[in-house]
Amino acid sequence: MNGKIHKSILIVKRAGEILNLPLLINQIGSMINMLQDGEYVLAITKRTKRRTLASNRLFWLWMACIEMETGTPKEDAHDYYCSLFLRRHVMFNGVEKEVISGTSTLNTVQFSDFLKKIQADADTELGITLPDPEAAYWEEFERYYSQFV
Repeated sequence: MNGKIHKSILIVKRAGEILNLPLLINQIGSMINMLQDGEYVLAITKRTKRRTLASNRLFWLWMACIEMETGTPKEDAHDYYCSLFLRRHVMFNGVEKEVISGTSTLNTVQFSDFLKKIQADADTELGITLPDPEAAYWEEFERYYSQFV
């Protein structure tokens, strides 16, 4: 192991109150008591969920629509939108590089943002309206493009 200790405790806060605070304090205390001598960092991060199956299905329905409307294979449309909206810079071995991420690691918030960008781009650049599931004609759209997913 690389010297890192990975232990997670779920903290839930609702209506301004931390649920089960005495139990939480006890769990943290127990973890701290088990540490060996040394310096440690306690980090608290907000839990996010991975994209949902429903949002993934929506994405591929949209890619099927783009394929049918433009002739571009849906896998190429996927790669195009990843390169357009999921570019980032990383430092590797002291050198800054631009990389393109895929969609599989996006959480629900990131994936929703990605979908909104695709929807806007398809509308403005391709003249294609990609509906949300709340749209009046969603069922017709889904029924038609499902056969191409």
